[in-house]
Amino acid sequence: MAVRSKGLAVTSPFAPFPIVFRDEHLIAIHKPAGLLVHRTVLDRHERWFAIQLLRNQIGQRVYPAHRLDKGTSGVLLFGLSKDAGRELSWAFERQEVDKRYLAVVRGHPADEGEIDHPLARRVDDLEWIGEKVSTEPQAAVTRYRTLARTELPFAVDRYPTSRYALVELDPLTGRRHQLRRHLKHIAHPIIGDATYGKGIHNRFFAEQFGCQRLLLACVEMRLTHPFTGEALTLTAPLAEDFAALIDTLGWRDAVEARWLPPQTI
Repeated sequence: MAVRSKGLAVTSPFAPFPIVFRDEHLIAIHKPAGLLVHRTVLDRHERWFAIQLLRNQIGQRVYPAHRLDKGTSGVLLFGLSKDAGRELSWAFERQEVDKRYLAVVRGHPADEGEIDHPLARRVDDLEWIGEKVSTEPQAAVTRYRTLARTELPFAVDRYPTSRYALVELDPLTGRRHQLRRHLKHIAHPIIGDATYGKGIHNRFFAEQFGCQRLLLACVEMRLTHPFTGEALTLTAPLAEDFAALIDTLGWRDAVEARWLPPQTI
């Protein structure tokens, strides 16, 4: 996909997005890791954004209903009109959208649990300039379930072996970086997280498995269509690199078949 920059055609390094769902009101795509949803002052050097690329791909404007971090892959939902974008945003704000994520974390968490830990608000660069925004902690709750565990014979840190796990995450609230911050809070940071994770484990996965990304993906989203009332289940199977790691660690049988790309089922 090419765009014009100072009269020159510049080709995007990203392939066209797989379309998860589309009708006259909504469109959902599978966002790859390493792509911002929209322009941000925190990443001034970035050239490519999901909004821009999807607009070019389908030939019309799109209106994001929520966000995924740059490093997170998976279901990303847009309205195809301002009204649709607004209705979807309200559904997210009212916590009427059920989301499921998969993540690889350091250590062996409990079989299941609930992280109820308020998070200080991270001011968004899209807030009104000059508006005083409270950064007081906001309620934040995440449920998790451990799907698989492994112990590798490598002394990555101070122990002779290293433990990792695959977890399913259900954020009941939608705070910025909630999953990454909550997993850090319980001492099981997500692998590949340069901000909240642990560099020594991130480097181990890069060197041992060739894995350079944040191992967090939104694999499924359930909501009621804001215009038709239809119950929607939007599924984005794991990206090839994430799925390959799941296979390498022997965790394939722990993952729902619909969350795996067809060639790995």
